Amino acid sequence: MGPDSRSARIRGLVAEEAARRGARVGVVDVCTAAVAALPVGGAGLSAMSTAAASHPLCSTDDISEKLEELQLTLGEGPCVDAFTRGSAVLTPDLLTVEPQEHWAVFAAAALEAGARAVFSLPLRMGAIRPGVLDLYAGVPTVLDVEELADALAFADLATLLLLGTRIDETGAPTAPTEGRAPARGFEDLGAYRAEIDQASGMLTVQLGVGIEEAFVRLRAHAYAQGRRLADVAADVVARRLRFPPDTEPTGRAEEET
Repeated sequence: MGPDSRSARIRGLVAEEAARRGARVGVVDVCTAAVAALPVGGAGLSAMSTAAASHPLCSTDDISEKLEELQLTLGEGPCVDAFTRGSAVLTPDLLTVEPQEHWAVFAAAALEAGARAVFSLPLRMGAIRPGVLDLYAGVPTVLDVEELADALAFADLATLLLLGTRIDETGAPTAPTEGRAPARGFEDLGAYRAEIDQASGMLTVQLGVGIEEAFVRLRAHAYAQGRRLADVAADVVARRLRFPPDTEPTGRAEEET
């Protein structure tokens, strides 16, 4: 299956979950759709950053909620490693030697909670890593090639949603409102990544901070102003918006004249 047809199918599955809730598509729908489509028992998603406190955003059941809290509290586990490495961490069986030695405390607690396999997929857009999607199974489980590709497609969609791309009831990016730049299509993901990366890179210079902190400031400004992240990034890149060095995450940036 090609990447375009796969992503379209995944978007459709997620949109169906949102329709059942009668709400706008969100990361909770990604988690719910992933559980329905893959041989896993539950899913959880946490927002993570090196510059701000990490926190769980959603989970599909009590076990996945427990796993998210455990990893963020203990500071160890596949979720933490996936975020740090920027690559998927697949653990088909927590009772094998490697997880027992590498995450001794987490592995024991996760097994007690009811998890046996855990698959952690980092949410990545260029240099920006906004979080991790975790999938778990109650029995030893191996994802085959197609299942892993689907899991990664769910993570890609969760990344877009977490970064502020609004998705309509069909699973497609929404049309722009007047005065705003067009919403990025999934086929334009590379350009979307590049613009957010470029804006974050410019903010590292303006603010004298690292890339993760720069992204936190960019996202906080977008949230405070009620704007899409892509629109704010475009303004920074076009030098229509500048963040003074003393700007805090909740502070105000300056519009260039």
